[in-house]
Amino acid sequence: MKKKFYFALTLTLFASQAFSQHSSKPSKKLKNLTQYVDQYIGTGFHGHVFVGANVPFGAVQLGPTNLSTGWDWCSGYHISDSTIVGFQHTHLSGTGIGGLGDISFMPTTGPIKMMKGTLADPKNGYFSLFSHKDEVIRPGFYSVKLRRYGIGVKLTASKRVGFHEYTYPASAQSHIVIDLAEGVADESTETFIKLVNKNTIEGYRFSSGWADSARVYFAAVLSKPIEKFAVYDTTVLQHGILLKGKKVKGVITFSTKQGEKVLVKVGISPVSSANALLNINTEIPGWDFNKIASDATSGWNTELNKIQIKADSLSQLKKFYTAAYHTMIAPSVFNDVNGDYWGTDKKVHKGASFTNLTTFSLWDTYRAANPLYTIMQPDRVNDIINTMLAIYKQQGRLPVWHLMANETNTMVGNSAVPVVVDAYLKGFKGFDAKLAYEAVKTTQMRDMRGLNFVKKLGYIPADSTVESVAMGLEYAIDDWCIAQMALKMGKQADYQYFSKRAKYYQNYFDKQTGFMRGKISATQWRTPFDPIKARHQQDDFTEGNSWQYTWLVPEDVEGLIALQGGDGPFVKKLDSLFVVTGDMGSEASPDISGLIGQYAHGNEPSHHIAYLYTYAGQPWKTAEKVRYVMENFYTTNFDGIIGNEDVGQMSAWYVLSALGLYQVNPANGMYVFGSPVVNDAVINLPKGKKFHIVVKNNNAANKYIDSIALNGKKYTHNFLSYKDLTSGGELIITMTNKPGDFGTAQADRPHSLNQ
Repeated sequence: MKKKFYFALTLTLFASQAFSQHSSKPSKKLKNLTQYVDQYIGTGFHGHVFVGANVPFGAVQLGPTNLSTGWDWCSGYHISDSTIVGFQHTHLSGTGIGGLGDISFMPTTGPIKMMKGTLADPKNGYFSLFSHKDEVIRPGFYSVKLRRYGIGVKLTASKRVGFHEYTYPASAQSHIVIDLAEGVADESTETFIKLVNKNTIEGYRFSSGWADSARVYFAAVLSKPIEKFAVYDTTVLQHGILLKGKKVKGVITFSTKQGEKVLVKVGISPVSSANALLNINTEIPGWDFNKIASDATSGWNTELNKIQIKADSLSQLKKFYTAAYHTMIAPSVFNDVNGDYWGTDKKVHKGASFTNLTTFSLWDTYRAANPLYTIMQPDRVNDIINTMLAIYKQQGRLPVWHLMANETNTMVGNSAVPVVVDAYLKGFKGFDAKLAYEAVKTTQMRDMRGLNFVKKLGYIPADSTVESVAMGLEYAIDDWCIAQMALKMGKQADYQYFSKRAKYYQNYFDKQTGFMRGKISATQWRTPFDPIKARHQQDDFTEGNSWQYTWLVPEDVEGLIALQGGDGPFVKKLDSLFVVTGDMGSEASPDISGLIGQYAHGNEPSHHIAYLYTYAGQPWKTAEKVRYVMENFYTTNFDGIIGNEDVGQMSAWYVLSALGLYQVNPANGMYVFGSPVVNDAVINLPKGKKFHIVVKNNNAANKYIDSIALNGKKYTHNFLSYKDLTSGGELIITMTNKPGDFGTAQADRPHSLNQ
């Protein structure tokens, strides 16, 4: 009998419940899964994850921000740091660029300090040291002790409101510093603060950084009357109770008794302070902090229970549910309770019928996170698409990397296209399909970002722009997706046109060297050429090298196999990818991490590669590779994510792969089998449906699939369709310790086209 960890309804000792596999039917009750979420995973190395209090996909990410700055503080927090400059209401999670950090609140005591300070001169600043031993963190709740002031801080949140509880020492000089100059890797451009009444503050922070023109309005309501309110222009005290400027700050002062609790509700809005106050009055009208914290944790638990697993160890449970948690921080709500939102066109849009969202890291998430959402978050998929279509109407093209109503144009390709097409082909009906097709086609027919060359030449010349090969390969993926949508809609001419463009990936393949590479003209390759060397933002690839990008054809794996000479040469080359070593050079991107040979799991273009073996009839090699990645590149340590978490993508890869599935093609709804590490999983689908995955004989040695049964019948395909999965049913996977012939027949291999 193996030991299993079972999810009890109450928090139990982790090792207490042992039972035999499949000893009971899956429970219909919610299980306590938040106990397995460890927010510290990914706070070390380059994970860049958010730590703090929020609700799934909430507008508020309320948490501590460290004094340190730099690449490993993109989220504002890193495990190596022990300083806090404030508790800010917006944070990014897992990105490779810093941003947000809006509306900073910092409780203090003693003489007022208006600068955050430096490590070299701490006495002249207001930052505080803290110990990670004093932190308590669970989904929806964060607490810490500010050692400098002896103030206990507890935080929780609703969708649009951050809720603070400060426990002060006895002091005649207790404060809350509201520093609107503070942010993460940006500059405030205009700030405003005003005392509305003895319990209410309002204001806004406009800033420029990754998002060129971001704006966050706020309202703050205190449980304790404000005895004194002062406004500062940077460090200079000003007269009055309101102030506008570039770096405005406000200081609330009152006296406190020992152990006195002061509660603060801070609503945020992209539209107005009035809407921020409306958000407070709607979402948290009362003052029961513990109830709101409990509601936040319950909200997370409800989402996590959409997939209930059984596994061999606590470590596997923590990895799985922490990964699932990380997929639900963004895209985040970007509207008010009345539906108002701030658009890309810099206008207020009133009463939208959908929930407007922001933080679209599409170059990352189209590969696994968005396909996962179509399973776990079907109700949110329509909001995602409707937000993208609104952006299209406002800026004339679909989003590339959208943040706070700003197009950042970060990363290559138009990766909203596969997300829209995937939703359409999977049958989602909550958006205007005609407008969706117009949006994807118009976006790909623009003359910007290298598309003019795609239309004219069939390739992007390497001397016309950096990252030309990565750009061209992504556009081929986008074009393939549009072709399938056109076919479904009966647009035969468009289908033919975009199918032709989808084959342009072949124009970057040099048959002589066997690699994708940059070309200067139709007959001339860029030289010199080294498939291992990488020069970040200076060569033909995006955060990678030719070894990694030669496989970026997930939309037409059969075509890629043929291009490389068939199954044999393809597998031989793929084997080499995982063993070839070499010096990428001093200018290589730090994103190229998690290396197995030249395979780089720490960066998204590699994420589908291990599954390609299955297309060539050798699925056992897929099993070996994905098991290795899950065991070695995902751990429960601080550095337990091998690269930037990337707004849910790194985690979504793990969630799907742990279940034994991965959607290689971004829009054909085909989930390729790999090697499940869970022993049992219940996917709770809408309308009471369930898809039950039972994995028999599963252990570290038994990593290969021996046979599969679907709904009681023998199943020979090495893939599962989205339709079969979401129809509900039972999938029984029997594992073995030796490679076999399951799914190797040509008819059973995954394929690109479904017609």
